[in-house]
Amino acid sequence: MIHIPALRLGKPYVSLEKTTLVHHVTGEPVAEVSQVSGIALNRDLPKMTQAKKELQAIPVKDLIGMYAKAADYFAKDTLPVGESSQSFDDYIRCLSSTTGSPQVFCRRNAGKVEYVLRNVEEVIAGLTRGLDLAVLDNGYAIQGGRMQAFYSTTDSFGAILPSNSPGVHSLWVPAIALKTPLVLKPGREEPWTPFRVLQALLKAGIPASALNFYPTDHAGAGDILRGTGRSMLFGDARTTDAYKNDHRVELHGPGFSKILIGDDMVDKWEQYIDVMVECIAANGGRSCINVSAVWTPKHGRAIAEALSKKLCEIKARPWDDPEAALAAFANPDVGVAISGMVDEGLKTPGAEDVTERIRGTPRLVREGRCAWILPAIIYCDNYTHPLANKEFLFPYSSVLECPQADMLKRIGPSLAVMALTENPAFIRQLLDSNQIERLNIGALPTNRLTWDQPHEGNLFTHLYRQRALQLSKVE
Repeated sequence: MIHIPALRLGKPYVSLEKTTLVHHVTGEPVAEVSQVSGIALNRDLPKMTQAKKELQAIPVKDLIGMYAKAADYFAKDTLPVGESSQSFDDYIRCLSSTTGSPQVFCRRNAGKVEYVLRNVEEVIAGLTRGLDLAVLDNGYAIQGGRMQAFYSTTDSFGAILPSNSPGVHSLWVPAIALKTPLVLKPGREEPWTPFRVLQALLKAGIPASALNFYPTDHAGAGDILRGTGRSMLFGDARTTDAYKNDHRVELHGPGFSKILIGDDMVDKWEQYIDVMVECIAANGGRSCINVSAVWTPKHGRAIAEALSKKLCEIKARPWDDPEAALAAFANPDVGVAISGMVDEGLKTPGAEDVTERIRGTPRLVREGRCAWILPAIIYCDNYTHPLANKEFLFPYSSVLECPQADMLKRIGPSLAVMALTENPAFIRQLLDSNQIERLNIGALPTNRLTWDQPHEGNLFTHLYRQRALQLSKVE
């Protein structure tokens, strides 16, 4: 059986306490993962100051070159996993086996991580809005005749990572290129991707002390969030709410992403059904940028019916099926609980699971140890219904009618919005809205990211702060 060690200052660490990861289909053990205590964490975190100095001594152009090598190692090489080794295909199989995410999803999401490694200079250019990267080496640069100066906000960057989709790991990958040591706590079922990325960076020449991998418990996660000067936290609202007023922690919780249809496009809604389906169902509906609500001035029930007919084509398929479009729940009880939450919401009058009616079978599918939730389109007769603004880990969306003039007053915080409109006045209102973080105007799916723009939050402005600087003489 594979053993995944912790990495303390880049060095493998085998602990007495281990957790066992099992195959989501067979229940057979796949790997053991060494656990790190809070005592060990708090012993290591003060050493990040020296790790930071080692990174700062490397020119940013050299770090970018190391990332290019790491991209090749990540996607093509056999890399160490404890005393074993793992090819890329082995990594995909292990990742799929413990998370329940189909291999086709795992391979696609690993491609996102490889892209960020290979194109980190482009990604950083987006994060910094084209800042001269000499700032990272010198603390300042003269650009366009103007002084640009920034200072680092922290000696280390912590990340409390999820298990639902390996694509999210692309968000923390640029931190080393931004000269900030990493302190990672992997999701319980998904240690594979962060460990492989760190091994690729290590092989590419990144200082070992800057690469830290700490499988730990809930208390250990709290130690990382408190002990690193800046961090990111993934989780549901119950997890993230405790840190919503802590500026040191960048939160990645529910996205409540939406489609807004304008008055000028609503009578042409049938032209956009396929792109709406993609927004809802891509990546098995498990991303915060998947749409979980469609707001339209009219034709709501017809849109719900049309979306449902398309989504009824999605079936529960095995993890190794190349046609798989749904992720199984590695813990089937989670699937049962989530489907039960939808059923509970439907008890409130004013909502219907249109997809389940058209499909004629329950949305929850059980087979052996596995559970899947089939897509659900819920038609709500009012935006106040409990299911109108919910988000779940499967292809789910409410559909509701709301006058265009009231949409931006009522939608609430929305990570990503696809606005189907060509109305200049409405577009101006959308641009001015402080409720929308990512805005796609036109038929541009919310799940298609451009890496030259920040996805959610901005890692550079999280790790660096601008300062005023005057020099009597500039060399």
